Amino acid sequence: MHPLDLTWIRAQFPALAQEVNGHPAVFFDGPGGTQVPQRVIDAVADYLIHHNANTHGAFATSRRTDETIDAARAAMADFLGCAADEVVFGPNMTTLTFAISRAFGRDIRPGDEIVLTRLDHDANVAPWKALEEQGAVIQMVDIDTEECTLDMADMARAIGPRTKLVAVGYASNAVGTINDVATITRMAHAVGALVYIDAVHYAPHGPIDVRALDCDFLACSPYKFFAPHMGVLYGKREHLARLRPYKVRPASDDVPDRWETGTKNHEGLAGVTAAIEYLAELGQRIKPATTRRAALVQAMEAIKAYERGLSEQLIAGLLAIPGLTFYGISDPARFDMRTPTVAVRLAGRTPRELAEALGRRGIFCWDGNYYAINLTERLGVEADGGMLRIGLVHYNTVEEIELLLEALNELRIGN
Repeated sequence: MHPLDLTWIRAQFPALAQEVNGHPAVFFDGPGGTQVPQRVIDAVADYLIHHNANTHGAFATSRRTDETIDAARAAMADFLGCAADEVVFGPNMTTLTFAISRAFGRDIRPGDEIVLTRLDHDANVAPWKALEEQGAVIQMVDIDTEECTLDMADMARAIGPRTKLVAVGYASNAVGTINDVATITRMAHAVGALVYIDAVHYAPHGPIDVRALDCDFLACSPYKFFAPHMGVLYGKREHLARLRPYKVRPASDDVPDRWETGTKNHEGLAGVTAAIEYLAELGQRIKPATTRRAALVQAMEAIKAYERGLSEQLIAGLLAIPGLTFYGISDPARFDMRTPTVAVRLAGRTPRELAEALGRRGIFCWDGNYYAINLTERLGVEADGGMLRIGLVHYNTVEEIELLLEALNELRIGN
């Protein structure tokens, strides 16, 4: 039995009360961005009413903005398991990754190697491939196309004495595969390489402990875990201090400020703190905890367990649909290696046609490649519209899954 109170959880998210064409809205679009709790909306509005100013001024609203930034750093540090000064904010994960890759590129020499994967979102591919212009050699790790998992033997081949960095996703935003990032980090560190983890997709689905992982960088997007759209980067303090960012001259050279180009999204940061507080309260409702970090870990462990149950129901139902092709891990015994995000195709229907038909019934799913273009090309579906992606989070229910399965069965050609 999972310990989540779904009635309380769903009451926190006002968007879930919407209807489309007389149907209840079913948000299976979580991998592209989740809905937000009311407290996040309230925090953004409160900032704009009572705090709205730029930083480091000699007046009240500016001091409140400084406090807003500090609170968001502390909240994200508790979420990730790091120190507050190892948290960098930016407009999105992609922009932050380009900033790090440009700085990292200052030290790249011709022949230095960077290891990437075909499973990743292009935000963790393109910023590093750009360094080919400076002589970097890209090693691309392949996948097992049967289950859409990384080929770890190919990973071992790719990592060698000339490797300077390994960039890998914590989990696939397209097919849900959770990668063995701890093992990959050890392999990279064994040859003196740095590790950059894209945790955007994984973050809403399980606890993160960057200290235990020992990764050098980890990027995520609070927009994917119940906050406004912005990016967050964890970086080991030594790397944030050593690498040289591109920045304007008057900007602080302190860590982590030196990485935050321009004025930050202050109202968004207020929303980030509120989202973390929502998750912490969820954890406290499960079992009283003495620290916010402990409450967050409890919440994310409970979310992981609940979503595994959803995955079992969803995937079993999908596999029973005639003419449906399923991409990714489908064996329930291995669901600890996946998130509740799945990708499918249905014979006779393009992914766009399915998404449009489901959308008319109030069921929101994505179609296309979701920027995981190396994966859709490797699977041979890019030219045919990619795949239909169904992405669940912890506010989704078994009843919503039943609605989806019923609709897909009705949409089968010849049904």
